[in-house]
Amino acid sequence: MHRNMVEFRLAPDDISAIRFGVSPGHELAHAVRLLVQPSYHPLQWGWLRRARTQVPQRAFDLMRLLVGPDGYMPDFLTSTPGWDLSPDEELARLREADLAPLRVDLLKRVDRTNGTEQRLLRALADDPEHARSVVAEAWEQCWDALLAPYWPQLGRILRADVGVRSRRATTDGLGAMVETLHEAVGWAPHAVRVRLRMHGEVLDCAGSGLVLVPSVMAPRCSVVTEPPAQPTLFYPALGVSERWADDGPGTAEALARLLGAGRAGVLLALGAPLSTSEVAAACGLAVSTASHHLALLSGARLVDARRDGARVLHVRTPLGEALVGG
Repeated sequence: MHRNMVEFRLAPDDISAIRFGVSPGHELAHAVRLLVQPSYHPLQWGWLRRARTQVPQRAFDLMRLLVGPDGYMPDFLTSTPGWDLSPDEELARLREADLAPLRVDLLKRVDRTNGTEQRLLRALADDPEHARSVVAEAWEQCWDALLAPYWPQLGRILRADVGVRSRRATTDGLGAMVETLHEAVGWAPHAVRVRLRMHGEVLDCAGSGLVLVPSVMAPRCSVVTEPPAQPTLFYPALGVSERWADDGPGTAEALARLLGAGRAGVLLALGAPLSTSEVAAACGLAVSTASHHLALLSGARLVDARRDGARVLHVRTPLGEALVGG
């Protein structure tokens, strides 16, 4: 096996536990790297032009110190990705991160630096409780300034990517889907292999499965392999162009001309799973009217429904995501 290859070895229980997630923390860490090195990901120049004027400098300097220019970044900045993981939940987990692993992560960055950066990181590692507090504050400030304004667009790309991958796994099989994640990712009997630039490892997933996480801000694949973290593979999402961050002020009007104002409003409201009554409240409609629009959108395969306990939640399909994102 290539020395810069990570191999996730999968037992039968692992294969059944392969799943998708999103990671706001991962997106933010790579956004920081992008602002430091604009050539890191040329397709982000549209976002960069807007975001570089909004940088909260002191908070950004701390985040820049933590994530470094490339390679390893502290695992505590990104909790286990989940399909419904919100930025607020990610921040709450960071505020409650275990101090011992947090200190270990900081010491790993100490070992990768020198001079002033090394002294600053060592001071953080020597007082992990204080470090957790100031890092969480910096994370929140950077998120609010750099990614919160673009999270709706970014989230649409991530959900659409997962929709495409899930459909491909259903129609072509899990191995064929994995092979299309990225040119650096391959499928082998009982394993997922990822070519990296600076790291090689064989990891037995040991029944915990593997989380596949699309990313808009990262230009290449990366992995999380060290326990107790969940084995995770990050890969570049489909559909990222230099204009992904455009807010599309004409989208609502264009959709209204295509679908009618009521159905367009319902489709746009489904940025997160909502019940019929929640859709009605968000759009200022009667419940019966919202239900009628949802039925028509479902018939056009733009919206799907899923049960969550006693509730039925409506979500945009990949086709619906693509239409809104257009």
